[in-house]
Amino acid sequence: MLLIIIGAIVLLRFIGQLMNAKRNLAEESQLKERERRNKAEKIKKEKNLGKTNVIEKNYGGINAEDVDFEEVE
Repeated sequence: MLLIIIGAIVLLRFIGQLMNAKRNLAEESQLKERERRNKAEKIKKEKNLGKTNVIEKNYGGINAEDVDFEEVE
């Protein structure tokens, strides 16, 4: 009976270490993916530094126009 209890404790500790290792690997892969995305975004921003982009959007079918204004003194 004592050997069964000791065996169960050893087995549970082993399973716990395996689960901890799996979690660490998952965190490491997430970190690498995040670093890869940050690097790609940095390269894209450096490539487009100083450039201007015009994005045309259709605001619900309404054509928006710029209107001149006068300053009130």
